[in-house]
Amino acid sequence: MVQKRALVSVSDKTGLVEFVKGLQAANWQIIATGGTQKLLEENGVKTIGISEVTGFPEICDGRVKTLHPKVHGALLARRDEPSHMEALQQNGIGLIDLVCVNLYPFRQTIAKEGTTMEEAIEKIDIGGPSMLRSAAKNWNDVTVVCDPDDYTRVLSEIQAEGNTKKETRLELSAKAYTHTAEYDMCIATYMRKAAGLNEKLFLEYDLKQGLRYGENPHQDAKFYAAMEQVSYSLASAKQLHGKELSYNNIQDANAALNIVREFGQTPFCVGLKHMNPCGAAVGKNGLEAWTKAYEADKVSIFGGIVATNCVVDKEMAEQMKPIFLEIIMAPSFTQEALEILTVKKNLRLLEVDMAPMETKQMQYVSVNGGLLAQQLDTETIHLTKEMCVTALKPTDEQMTDMQFGWQIVKHVKSNAIVVVKDGRTYGVGAGQMNRVGSAAIALKQAQESLAAEGKDIKDAGLVMASDGFFPFSDCVESAAEYGIKAIVQPGGSVRDAESIEAANSHHITMLFSGMRHFKH
Repeated sequence: MVQKRALVSVSDKTGLVEFVKGLQAANWQIIATGGTQKLLEENGVKTIGISEVTGFPEICDGRVKTLHPKVHGALLARRDEPSHMEALQQNGIGLIDLVCVNLYPFRQTIAKEGTTMEEAIEKIDIGGPSMLRSAAKNWNDVTVVCDPDDYTRVLSEIQAEGNTKKETRLELSAKAYTHTAEYDMCIATYMRKAAGLNEKLFLEYDLKQGLRYGENPHQDAKFYAAMEQVSYSLASAKQLHGKELSYNNIQDANAALNIVREFGQTPFCVGLKHMNPCGAAVGKNGLEAWTKAYEADKVSIFGGIVATNCVVDKEMAEQMKPIFLEIIMAPSFTQEALEILTVKKNLRLLEVDMAPMETKQMQYVSVNGGLLAQQLDTETIHLTKEMCVTALKPTDEQMTDMQFGWQIVKHVKSNAIVVVKDGRTYGVGAGQMNRVGSAAIALKQAQESLAAEGKDIKDAGLVMASDGFFPFSDCVESAAEYGIKAIVQPGGSVRDAESIEAANSHHITMLFSGMRHFKH
């Protein structure tokens, strides 16, 4: 019986020595390259150097070592094709039955700050992908291993049967092609960025979890995570308790985290339903932020999602527990809080990384037959009194409320209007076909909320924020009817003068931010 041979050439040497010792114990001959051979020899594994097989030295600083017919002929020859086997015999080429290869760490290299193009180029593997592809193409006869996690499975089958199972080889072939595809995509993305090319888009996502269904029970759905991990992300969040997230949970939770991102370290809490905030507030601490957010809309938050940038402690947990919530997200939970909240078996508790992040994130939205790509809207302009366009100038207190409203309204579905006061929402008007309709919803909600507190809306000194400009003066007129004292909007309408005139006539101060925040 001809002794089987394995070719080993890896960058990631995790578990390699034990794997190769197992092959050797099964009477396999080991061929190795460069650093891989050195490691194996140091650990008592007898190997054959690649140059002994090819009869040709490694050249060009190791760039050329396995690109040789005695390697690829040994991998690609079909065992069931007599002409292939005759060609190997005529050229003195022995078969290679297993390839264990993983590739130069290109992705890890370019992730390091300050990496030069020259450094990146030297981490582009040529021989490795070639061997993987050759072995994977001939999977019927050759086992290809590119992931250390597969070592145990491969070795156990060899020890039991003398070789791997055919179905295992097919699966490993698919895995090898996936590995080289991901590798080439990473290189292509890097090189195309350097060359300023953008007519193609390569995206890489790994399956995180299957979902019970999509938006509705008749729709199949899955959740994929990007290779690059970012903060404020459900893909990297740690679920501490509760049942699995649903498709709608993930959509809503993502929207909530984007709102939390606005407030950095300022204690903040938001309640959210159907991707719109139903109550949001800042406070001196997490408890105050939660209390104000809850009081902003006690009805809509039922069955909703809560996200905060504060540690959820015992006091917050005690206040949250009586309310039916789907998810609570925070940077962390105290042990006391967990003991209180985990009594509710279906309540999902998520620990989310909320570290500041400077990198611009892209947002992708599928459309029928295509994909839209844009930078995520993470910019929020800082409002100043110089942006005032009315005769009446804002107070410092009004400026603070307008800034808060401006940071919330950008995350409400357009057309969007929010009404705020003292760092909390009083009314949210979302997704109406005209802006005055959104204003009517927000203003009426604010009036009802204040009435429940025994207050008159006209005396409350409320502030209104709009994500887009006012095409007519009707929104200002509506605001005046409800006693709004300050408005912030982007400006930019051909009829801006009408809105300014209406604000002046009603003694309302108004800012033009110069930046809109449509959200579709």
